[in-house]
Amino acid sequence: MSKQVDVVVAGGGGFIGGHLAAGLLSQGLTVRCVDIKPRHAWHQVHPGAENVVADLSLLDSARAAVRDAGQVYMLAADMGGMGFIENNKAACMLSVLTSTHMLKAAREAGVERYFYSSSACVYAAGKQADADVTALREQDAYPAQPEDGYGWEKLFSERMCRHFEEDFGFACRVARYHNVYGPEGTWTGGREKAPAAVCRKVAEAVLTGEHRIDVWGDGRQTRSFMYVDDCLRGTQLIMRGEHGVPVNLGSGELVTVDRLVDVVEEIAGVRCERTYHLDAPQGVRGRNSDNTLIRELYGWEPSISLADGLEKTYAWVYDQVKRAGQ
Repeated sequence: MSKQVDVVVAGGGGFIGGHLAAGLLSQGLTVRCVDIKPRHAWHQVHPGAENVVADLSLLDSARAAVRDAGQVYMLAADMGGMGFIENNKAACMLSVLTSTHMLKAAREAGVERYFYSSSACVYAAGKQADADVTALREQDAYPAQPEDGYGWEKLFSERMCRHFEEDFGFACRVARYHNVYGPEGTWTGGREKAPAAVCRKVAEAVLTGEHRIDVWGDGRQTRSFMYVDDCLRGTQLIMRGEHGVPVNLGSGELVTVDRLVDVVEEIAGVRCERTYHLDAPQGVRGRNSDNTLIRELYGWEPSISLADGLEKTYAWVYDQVKRAGQ
C-alpha cells in the first residue's frame, strides 16, 4: 500500500463498498479497497483498484490503509441482517476497534475528508414500537436507546466523528443508512437482509415448484428499503457537502414485510403459502426515514421505488439460486 490514491474504501470487499468502488473508478478516481475477507470472498473485485486484504481493527493496518490517501469512506463493520445482529452483539460491538482506529489513522495521515456509514439502528427503540411508525428524524437518536450491540457501536462511532471535527477540525461526514439492498449483496448464509432473503425464498419456490415460504414475524412489521444506487448517490453527496451532522439516508416508502413479499411474488409471477415464525428475530416493530433534513441540505432524497429496485435484485438473486442448485 504505497502508491498515492484519491480514495480509500474501507470495507471495499463488501456489498455497498464494492458498488461504491465501481462508481468512484468510473469517475476516473484512483481507489484503494481494503477488506478483512480473503479476496475470493469479496462481493466485487475491481482490477482497476488497489485491492488489499487487511484487518483494519489493528491500528498499524489502519495507518497503512490510509497512507497517501485524499479521502476515506469508512464502511467496514461486522454486520448482517437482523438474525445476525441479534445473535452476535459482541462481534458487532467489536467493530468499534475498526471505527476508532480508522478515524485516528485518517486524521494522523492528513486525510482531507472522512465519511462514516452509520445506521438507522442508532434510533431509540421506544420510537419504533408501532408498525404505523412516525418517520424517524435525526434528533430521534436521543435520548439514546439504540439497537443493542450494533446500534450502540454505530452511535458511539458517530460521536467520535463529531468530536474529531469539533476538537481537531477534521472534516467528518456521517450518513445513517436505512436497509440498503440490491444485486451483488449477501443473499444466503445468515447475514442477508430481508429483501435478499425474500428474493431467495421466492426464487427457491419458483425453481422447486414448492410454493411455500417462511416469513419472520407476523408480516405486519414495517420498514423502508433503499436501493443501492440511491445509497451511492446520497453517500457521495453527503461526503462532498459542508454539513457535519448525521443525515438520514433512506427511502421514505414504508411497507409491511407482507407487502415486501407481495412485490417479489408479483415480479416472479407466483403466489406462495406463507408460514409465519413469531419467534424469529424481528427487530423493532416499525422503522421509516424522515428525509426532511437531506432535502433541506442537499435538495435530494432517495427516489427509486421498491418495485423497481426489487425487480433488478430478484433477477440477480434468482440467477444465484439457480446456479447454486446446478
